[in-house]
Amino acid sequence: MSQAKNEIKSEDASPNPEYLIKSIAEQGYSLETSLADLMDNSISAKADKIEVLIDADSEPFKLFLADNGQGMTEEELSKNMQFPSNSPEDSRSNSDLGRFGLGMKTASFSQTRKFTVLSKKKGENKYHGRTWDVDFLKVNGWKIIINSDEEVARLMYQYNQLSKEFLKRFDDYEPNTIVIWEGLYKFESYLKEGNRKDALKREITEVTSDYLALVFHRFMEKDSNPLKIRINNTIVSPFNPFPEEEKDFRQIEPKQSSFRSDVIKIEGFVLPARAISESKKGLTKWATRYRGLMDMEGLYIYRANRIILFGGWNGIVKKAPRLQLARLRVEVGNSVDHLLHLNVAKSQIVVPHELRNAFEGYIGELKIEAEREYYNRGIRKFSGTKSQNHIQLFERSYSNKGSILEVNNNFPLVKNLQESLNKKQNSQLNLLLRMINTRVNSIRHVHEEKEFTGIEEKDGVDINELLHTINALLDAEIPSSQIKKDIIPNIGFSYKSLPKEILNLLEK
Repeated sequence: MSQAKNEIKSEDASPNPEYLIKSIAEQGYSLETSLADLMDNSISAKADKIEVLIDADSEPFKLFLADNGQGMTEEELSKNMQFPSNSPEDSRSNSDLGRFGLGMKTASFSQTRKFTVLSKKKGENKYHGRTWDVDFLKVNGWKIIINSDEEVARLMYQYNQLSKEFLKRFDDYEPNTIVIWEGLYKFESYLKEGNRKDALKREITEVTSDYLALVFHRFMEKDSNPLKIRINNTIVSPFNPFPEEEKDFRQIEPKQSSFRSDVIKIEGFVLPARAISESKKGLTKWATRYRGLMDMEGLYIYRANRIILFGGWNGIVKKAPRLQLARLRVEVGNSVDHLLHLNVAKSQIVVPHELRNAFEGYIGELKIEAEREYYNRGIRKFSGTKSQNHIQLFERSYSNKGSILEVNNNFPLVKNLQESLNKKQNSQLNLLLRMINTRVNSIRHVHEEKEFTGIEEKDGVDINELLHTINALLDAEIPSSQIKKDIIPNIGFSYKSLPKEILNLLEK
């Protein structure tokens, strides 16, 4: 009797398969992020060739994504088609790009209502197939279709025929896993019939190719076995948003911080002002073909060498034209996914409170440098070719504070004047030229007051020269107060940092 009294009542709460699939699919995926998620699995399976083929000539549209990775046995395929196929808490290798064991399924269902995966182990001949189909789920419940040999052969024939139709086929290529989307409902249902094919082709050839070139650029730039991605007739070329080979693409002091079980490295970079004018003229190394500088401003978060977030500042600061030359590279490992709240689509993170202050402080430094470079963009390149027939009065050079302008000592008038003066007069001329350089760059918001250290090596002024000049000014009855107020600041040094012998001279 007591057992019956304590018996817990329950009722079936199995979810409606159709509704659950459609809800699971709404994870913030676009076509390009969906394909990138599938490619993560290909890369984790050690593929170095991936092709995406779309049959847009008949509806429903059909998409094939094939790779030459390790492939799967039938048992492995069955497991990997489950929801989820592994736990996000499972330990993984440092190069594993997955997390939830949901990516392939949710990415596929975000674009189609029926998809099939064919796979075989590398070196074997027989493909096995499994299919998720929302229409089948409506009638049969939470069940997956096991594809017959005839169905597998039909899909393989369609894939091979489509692969032959397009240009730039891979040499010595045998796919081991093929994901097939049968129908792309977002294009077929939401667009007018006449626009569907054009919209899909544009999405694939422009937006998706652009995105994959950026997100997987490190894999495509590897020295050994670089990743190759074919999309219909095109081989995707990598795009590195940090062209460090450019001498005027400069880095500010990097920082790194231990964060739980991993180390996060933060590196800020400032593009040169010329990137703005060059990008307006067409394709450059500063922005991708279909993105502008402002689209590419902001954070670039690399996780296991794959970009998971780029463009914008993730809510830390607002995007602005004056910051379009700023890029922040952040390196994280895959062991801190749960701490960064990485979503299933790998398209969004939340910067934890304990890291936010470090991010905000560093972005503040980067903003200052990027704004300086932006506001200096109107300065023309004073130094042209350094031939004797084309020497400019001012020439541009680069420092860790950005580009600076300096009077060119080889300019004929300046050079002739220096040669006609004695040593004492040349010291005074050098000081005057330094004051001009400092003032010009102060107006341009580049120059900053600095300490009087090592200047004989770096700045062309030594202590003895400065002593002689100050003595000459005092002999000419120029008050020391005026020298302190008007001369010293305008050669770019802090008065308090001057050597004792100069301070003593001015304090008499």
